Amino acid sequence: MTDDPGAEAYRLRAVRDGDAAAVLEAFRSAPDMARQGEVSDLGSARGYVTWLQAEGRRGYAVTCAARLVGVVGVIVDQVNRTGWVFYWMHAGHRGRHVMGRAVATVCDRLLAVGLERLELGHRVDNPASGGVARAAGFLPEGRERGKFLIDGERVDVLTYGRLRSDPASRHAPLEVEVQPDVAGIHSLL
Repeated sequence: MTDDPGAEAYRLRAVRDGDAAAVLEAFRSAPDMARQGEVSDLGSARGYVTWLQAEGRRGYAVTCAARLVGVVGVIVDQVNRTGWVFYWMHAGHRGRHVMGRAVATVCDRLLAVGLERLELGHRVDNPASGGVARAAGFLPEGRERGKFLIDGERVDVLTYGRLRSDPASRHAPLEVEVQPDVAGIHSLL
């Protein structure tokens, strides 16, 4: 059972070199995507994909019909067995409750294979991101006052954490495509 009737078409896999065009398309889908990184052309989209694949980072593509439409990323601190989680979705795929399931799927697996704590944060003026965090089992931990400067105004950030000992998400996980030749969800650490 899924949270959205059309969600069966969404899956997770490792970000691939060939995803750059889809990343560029997603960054062009809405003005708020500019806060996710500097992607303005195919070259910078390729750089973003390379950044997601670098040591200490994990990038998971949320796909629909095999095309990347979103990303769940994790910056891993192996020494402390923690990770900073971030996510974004192409504007045309938002509002379908897919990202909460994607983040939950990735985080459930990360905590099962050795990480002990995951963290994330979102701007207070982005309640949808808070919905994703809560859907993925994250608990609110605090508020960082005036953390970001956006259009000349200071914006607070709400922070969340999830421990290995916290309950797993109640949402149905997304199907994960595992490829033996790509470092994917099953070989995270």
